Order: sequence, then C-alpha cells, then structure tokens
Amino acid sequence: MSLDAEAITDRRRLRRKLVFWRVAAFLILAAALVSGLVALGGGFNAERNSPHIARLPVEGVILEDRDQLKLIREMGEDKNVAGVIISINSPGGSTTGGEALYQALRELSAKKPVVSEIRTVGASAGYMVALAGDHIVARYNSITGSIGVLFQFGNAEKLMDMVGVKMDAVKSAPMKAEPDFYSSPSEETRDMLALLVGDSYDWFVKLVTERRKLTPEEARAVADGSIVTGFRAQERKLVDAIGGEDAAIAWLEKEKGVAKDLPVVTWKVPEEQSGLPFSARISQGIGEGAAKALIEGVSEAKGLISPSLTLDGLVSVWHAPGGVPGGQEQGSGE
Repeated sequence: MSLDAEAITDRRRLRRKLVFWRVAAFLILAAALVSGLVALGGGFNAERNSPHIARLPVEGVILEDRDQLKLIREMGEDKNVAGVIISINSPGGSTTGGEALYQALRELSAKKPVVSEIRTVGASAGYMVALAGDHIVARYNSITGSIGVLFQFGNAEKLMDMVGVKMDAVKSAPMKAEPDFYSSPSEETRDMLALLVGDSYDWFVKLVTERRKLTPEEARAVADGSIVTGFRAQERKLVDAIGGEDAAIAWLEKEKGVAKDLPVVTWKVPEEQSGLPFSARISQGIGEGAAKALIEGVSEAKGLISPSLTLDGLVSVWHAPGGVPGGQEQGSGE
C-alpha cells in the first residue's frame, strides 16, 4: 500500500510538471509570434485592420524623421485609411525637417483626403506642416503664424578675452567656417547669412501664397514672423475654420465623402527598440533622461538654453522660455 501511494504521488507530481512546461511553452510561442508580427508589420494594431480615419501626431520640435516619413507612405498604401488628420502641436523646428514632412504629406494627399488640425501651437515649421492639408482648423486660442526663418549663432569673443583665451585659424578662403563663435562676423558673413535666410524665407512665403490662395503681397504681409491666435489666423486666411478634431472630421465627411462615425486611430512611429542588451537599453534610457532633465532644469531656472540651439542649419521655430507656449516671444521670423 505504501509503495502504491508513493507511485501515485510521483505520477501526480510528474503530471503537474508536464502541465506547467506545456503552458510555459505555449506562452513563449505566443510571445514569439506577437514579436514577429511587430517586427514584420512595423507594429501590430488591430484597430488598423478595419476602415478608419488616421490621426498623425506632429508634436514637439520638428526634425527630419525617416521613420515618420515611412509611416506616412504606409498610410497612403493602406486601403483601410479613409482619411488623415494631421494633429499638430509644435512650435516648429528645422526648415529641412518641415520641408521633408510637408512634401511627404502632399504626396499622401494625392491618395487620401488630408486635413490639418492645429492644437495648442502650430507655428513656424509647425504651420508649414499644416499647409500640407487641404483644409486647416485651429482652436480660437491656438498659437499659430510665426512664418519666417531664423539663423542664430553665439559669440563668446568677450568672454574669451576675459579668461585670456585666443582662437586662431588657417582657412582655404575667408568665408570658410563662418560665422564662428570667437570673433565678430564680417559684413560679408552677414550678407552670406542674409542670402541663406532670404532664400528659405522666399520658399516658405511661396508655399503660403500657393496653399492659402493669397497674392504675393498678402502672403508677405502675414509672413512677418508674428504669432497670432487661431481666430486672428482665420481673419488673415491662414486657417479655414475654428474648431478641433470634430471640425476636422466633419470636413472629411462633408467635403470628401468619408463615411460617418468611422473610428479615429492614431498612427505613430513605435518607440525605437534597439538591438542592445536589456541592461544596455536601461543605461541608455537613464542617460537620456538625465540629460533631458539637466537641460530642462537649466532652461527653467535661468533661461540659458534655447531649444533652437540644438538644431542644425536654418530654423523655422517659435518658442517661449522653458518651451511653454504663451510666454514672451523669442527668436521667430527674424
């Protein structure tokens, strides 16, 4: 009897182990399949598998983002996308970043109806992106405008004199590597920069002229670098209507025949999953977070760091101290 009881107990114990490992194997296989779908499909999203309106968030500083441009191309090829809302909350960014995004969205508009919604702020390159839509809506108190281009640079010449540091250089030509941070710019340097800014500004104004159906004179009158509310922007013909996402959806339904009551699904570039080991990704995240906290902390406390200083090349950006819209206007359209 004792041996039979022990045998039964052993069999039960073995059965429990087998059940555990079968369940574990099933869960591992399921996780692998989901990971494969994410890797192959650019992110699994069941909501995208039926007809919907795609919402494309354009937020923060605008830079050239190849993953975002790829996502926009995928929107154009997806038969389930009935229309697109460009949801903008951005003070602007690099001129080339805005240009690349604008061109990609104009190509998308040849395949899908596209409407722009300016939320809290859509200024400078943010407004440039809004121009890609065939209809623009903004809240009454949205911040928009700031049509213009900026090239800014620092000069530490006096500081270096105070600490007794002198910089020198041998150049292949006088205009090479101008302007620098250790000497005052020459008139020739200023003329070069003025030409650079002027070319980009003319291009921006031409977009406004064409997309908003203004005369060149009307476009230049509103392209003075100033920011305005959505209400004033409508008066200046920079936006078409006052409202939020509901107004954008209503336009898609009325003017483009998009089916009523379709869900709005956010299309967003998945956060990058690098091939680094888990511990290395944690270290990377901590480092990025610490750097961001340091920059934001200094900016909030002393107003020493401008977000536009982290941008290379020509900048089309409106920003307030600490990056909070509605503060004192700085560095736009000059």
